Amino acid sequence: MSATPRKPVEVKLVRGTAPEVPRRPAGAGHVTLVGAGPGDPDLLTVKAVKALQSADVVLFDDLVGDGILALVHAKARCLAVGKRGGRASCRQRDIDDLMVRFARRGRHVVRLKSGDPMIFGRAGEEIARLRREGIAVSVVPGVTAALAMAAELGVSLTHRDHARSVRFVTGHSRHGTLPDDLDWRGLADPATTLVIYMGGRTVAETVARLTEAGLPAATPALAMRAVGRPEAAMRAGPLAALPAAVAALGLDEPLIIAIGNALHSASAAATIMADAFRDVS
Repeated sequence: MSATPRKPVEVKLVRGTAPEVPRRPAGAGHVTLVGAGPGDPDLLTVKAVKALQSADVVLFDDLVGDGILALVHAKARCLAVGKRGGRASCRQRDIDDLMVRFARRGRHVVRLKSGDPMIFGRAGEEIARLRREGIAVSVVPGVTAALAMAAELGVSLTHRDHARSVRFVTGHSRHGTLPDDLDWRGLADPATTLVIYMGGRTVAETVARLTEAGLPAATPALAMRAVGRPEAAMRAGPLAALPAAVAALGLDEPLIIAIGNALHSASAAATIMADAFRDVS
C-alpha cells in the first residue's frame, strides 16, 4: 500500500497569493482533515491511509515525517505548509486559501495535521472557512500527543485510584504568552491529570500559578519531547523541578507536559519514573 518516498515540495507563499493549479472543469472537490498522529506511521488509522491513497493534493504539517508521506498516492502533489512556534511559517490564511483553491478545481485535498486535527490543531478555523465556501469537509481523527505519551509510558491518565478527570490545556495564547483566562483552581485539582501542549516556554509561570492555587510542589510531573519519534526523550520529577526538566530537554522539538498523581501509578513506568525523579530532583 506504500508508494516510493519522494522529497516534499516546499511552498513559499506571498501575501495574497497561492500556487496556481491546472484548470479543470469544476467538480465535487472536497477536503479531508487527517490526523497523522505523533509521528509513527504504525499509529495511523486505516481510514487515514485510505485518505492518503485517494488524495490528489496533500498539504502537510512540518512535523509529518517521511514514513507517513511515503503512504501518499504516488501521483498526489505534496505541499509543505508547516507552522512552528518561533520559526518562519505559512500563515493560516494562506493554508486556507490553498485548500479552497484546490478543492474548487475538483481535487480531493488532504490536510495532513500532526496529532489529532481537533486537539489544538486549528481545525475549527479550517472547517469554518471551508463551510463558508460551500466545500465539503470531513475529519479523520489521529492519536494526539497526550495519548501517545501515556501509551509509551504505560501510564493511565485516568487511573481510578488517582484521577477523576483529565484536562488538555494549551500552554500559550496566540500572543505566545500563558493564557490569562485559565481556571487555575480547577487545574490544580489533585484528582485531575493535567496535560499541557506547547507549554515549554511558559513552564516556570505555569508551575508558579499551580502551586499558588494549592497544588503540592511534590506532585508528579514530566516533560516529554518528540513523542512517538525515535528521538523521543523524557524527564520527570516533582512539580517544583519541572522547569529544570524542560530546560534539560530543550525547546527545539515539540514538547508536552503532564502533571498529576496518576503519573506515578503504573507499574510499567515505575522504573522509568523513579530514575527520572533522581535525574531532576
